[in-house]
Parts: sequence; C-alpha cells; structure tokens
Amino acid sequence: MITRTLGSSGIEVSGLGIGCWAIGGPDTNLGLPMGWGPVDESAAIAGLERAWESGVTLFDTADVYGHGRSERLLGQLVPLVQRERIQLVSKVGYFAGTAAHGYDPGHMRRQLEQTLDNLNTDWLDVYFFHHSEFGPDDERLELAIEMMNNFRTEGLIRAIGMRGPHRYAPDRLSTGPKANKEARFRELFDRIRPQVLAVRDNLLTPQTRSNSIFTFAEDHGCGVLINKPLSQGLLTGAYTTAEPRTFGPQDHRARKRWFTGDAVRVIEAGLDQVRALVGPESNDLVRIALWSCLMRSDNAAVLVGFSDPQQVQANIDCLGERPGDEILEQVRAIMADVQKQLDADGEVFVDEVSTGEQQ
Repeated sequence: MITRTLGSSGIEVSGLGIGCWAIGGPDTNLGLPMGWGPVDESAAIAGLERAWESGVTLFDTADVYGHGRSERLLGQLVPLVQRERIQLVSKVGYFAGTAAHGYDPGHMRRQLEQTLDNLNTDWLDVYFFHHSEFGPDDERLELAIEMMNNFRTEGLIRAIGMRGPHRYAPDRLSTGPKANKEARFRELFDRIRPQVLAVRDNLLTPQTRSNSIFTFAEDHGCGVLINKPLSQGLLTGAYTTAEPRTFGPQDHRARKRWFTGDAVRVIEAGLDQVRALVGPESNDLVRIALWSCLMRSDNAAVLVGFSDPQQVQANIDCLGERPGDEILEQVRAIMADVQKQLDADGEVFVDEVSTGEQQ
C-alpha cells in the first residue's frame, strides 16, 4: 500500500482510504435524502476488517452518516487495531440535533464527545467542518473556529479540516442567486486556517477546477482527502442503460441527474472510449480513475466507498502499477468532453434551481 503525508499536519496515511458514508445506509437530514441503499452490517464490518488487513489505515466518516450508524460500525474495528496506526476522520455541522445550529459551540463539543464514543477512541486525527454555512452574517464562525482550536489544544483532534469549494446542501434548492463557491472557500480558509482539505475530484471534475484547488493546497501546506474518486461508481461501468437502477426515497442518488438514464448513456459512451485505451474490465476503469486522483499531489489520499469486503478488496487490487502520463492525459481529455456534455444538460440535482452565481 502506498502512503501519503497530509501536508504540514505530518499525518501519514495510506494512499487509499475507506470512505464510510455508504455504510450509514438510507437516511434523511434537513428534509433531504442524504443516505444510500440498505446496509448489511456484517458485510460492512467485514469490509472494514478486510481494508485494515490489506494495508488501509485511513478511514473517513461523519456524525450525520446514518446519524451515527457509520461511526458505530467503524468503531467496531478500532479496538481490534493499534490506535496509533489507524487514522480516523470525522465531521461536524450537518446534524444539529436539538441545538439551534450545527455549529453552536456546545453542540460541537457534545457531538465530538459522541463521535469519540461511537468510534471507541479518545481522539481523532482530523475533524472537519462539514459545510460552510455558519448562520446569518457568519455569526457562529468565530466561536466555531475557537472551539475547533480548543479541541486541538486539548488533544482531542490532531488537525482541523474543511471542505474545498462546495454548496451547502439546502442552498441548491434556493431560488436566489448562488454564492460564488471559490470566493467563499478562500474567505473561510483565511479565517479557519485548516491543515487538511476535503476535495471532490475525479475524471468528471473540470480540470481547471482540480488544478486550481490542488495548487492552492500545495501553496498553503495542506493535505488533501479526495472524495468521490470513482464518481460514486459512475466511472466503474457499474451503471448501465441496459440495467437501469432505482433508488429509495432516502438515497441521495435519487436526486442526482447523473444517475438518470440520459446521463448514464453519455457516461457509457465515454467509458467505451476509455476501455479502448486501458482495458475492457471494470478493474481497468477503477485503476485509471484512482490514479488520476493520486497523481494530483503527493500530499493527497483518495477515499473510496464500499458495501462489502469483495468491493474493498477489488478497489485495493486495482491500484496496481501507476499508468503512464500519456494514457492518463488521453483519458482525462475523453472524460472532460463527457463532463461538458453532462454540465450542458443542467444542474447536478434534478430539483436544483439554476439562478446564476453571484460575482
């Protein structure tokens, strides 16, 4: 297993980490579906154990994934390993419980305490601000930053994380102009000063956006955790128009346009071109997709989701030998065309309102 160091934090992790969102199962939050499909908990635990046995040391979860279910499942692995050898990442902010806001300082401390209990540990390696909404006029921002720094001082967390440019989930339904994601990110970065960033990056991410955020991270000494490197399975060939899938009401994919038949057809056509370059099997597609992310930065690791040990093992086995630069650039060019076609057809979510972005 390759290893990476998360920038100036000094935290060493496996280059391939395990994302634990999917094992939270079906769920809703803030009135929106934010879960996945049904979970076989025995298979999930077996998958976590298989990952560890195969050299994975990095595991990423959040309090809102299954409202604690993901953390508790991961917490069954932690007592079985040496705590100093495993890196645990969680997040706070999206689940407010009975608090007025997810970033109320008292709520943040209670959530961290519950997360530590769920994970069977005394500290986290990285604790993330899960979103960028800190109330009207950012009224909760300074106290939230102070609380995060207190956690670090107290030894409850080793590093503070924040997400790269993104939209707060309910804002996608807003009918007003949307805030400039990049400007908002840079404003918050200057105030939070995180050691680790979480960034969505894959072959369907605009190249200029990817290049910009990884350059920014390098310039500021930040480690990067790359999520959705396989675009939630869309880059593996698992979704086809021949066998369309349906999703439950608590599965967030039910809202995503890229999982609809028309979008899958566009992706399929692109993947057929990629197969001609890298090989016909799903493993060939996974390998090129993972390495496309891993080659972005030596300070970055990828987070791959799973549902069972077979899927975990397949993803690990796919890493193999690093592909050549020429092949990778050809694949990126093919999928960049696919991305442009997808973006031209509308917003990411089927119920998202397109109103333009504030300048």
